[in-house]
Amino acid sequence: MNYLEGVYWDLDGTIANTELEAHLPAFNYAFNDFNLNWNWDISTYIDLLKINGGKNRIAYYSKIINKSMDNKEVIKIHERKQYHYINHVKKNNTISLKTGVYRLIKELYEKNVRQFIVTSSSRKQAILITNLLFKESNPFEFIISSDDVRFHKPNPLPYLKAMKLSGIKNTKSIVFEDSNAGLRSSLTAKLPTIYVPSNIPTVIEEDIDLNCVMDTLGDERCKANVIKGPRLENHYVDCTYLERFLKTY
Repeated sequence: MNYLEGVYWDLDGTIANTELEAHLPAFNYAFNDFNLNWNWDISTYIDLLKINGGKNRIAYYSKIINKSMDNKEVIKIHERKQYHYINHVKKNNTISLKTGVYRLIKELYEKNVRQFIVTSSSRKQAILITNLLFKESNPFEFIISSDDVRFHKPNPLPYLKAMKLSGIKNTKSIVFEDSNAGLRSSLTAKLPTIYVPSNIPTVIEEDIDLNCVMDTLGDERCKANVIKGPRLENHYVDCTYLERFLKTY
């Protein structure tokens, strides 16, 4: 019996590490274009990641430094940030797939498990990254981006919309996430979720109840370790492991 029919992937930090590699420099380039005396360092940006969504991050920061900024200004800055993000990614070879991601996505595709992306990034950014990383072998049926929903993660709406579009029952689905906001979104949507951390230090909030935590998806050269969940029979997470996880969820 096939328990697994669909996998929903978060993008930033889950499929590839992009926050420090592309998003952060793009924000700072945009701030410079608007002659703002803002320069987010890594520590500041990591702290701001608790605010989901780029526009929300800009608006939040303007408030905490007591700089009055209306919504139109925020939108203009964010649009410029998107411009710089796309140029930065195209010009710099800084984005790569995380360990085991391509291997697992390829196996899922070969076994006819449908795959989707649910991200807080814009559609332009998500399409750019997926095309860059997967080229002509892009396995994702659709992308739910920040442009497609009114409320973003940690609200469950992005995953609820994705489930409605896919038509797959939550009991036959798995989500991969890397952030507290993403985990809250998928778990509130009642989707079985596996947490795999990004390269940004994240402390899982105490009230988030996870059934499966891995340090990486793993491959032949880099063994995955189960922090919580079913034990691994191989060095890495594969379809057999995902099926077993769903049976015990």
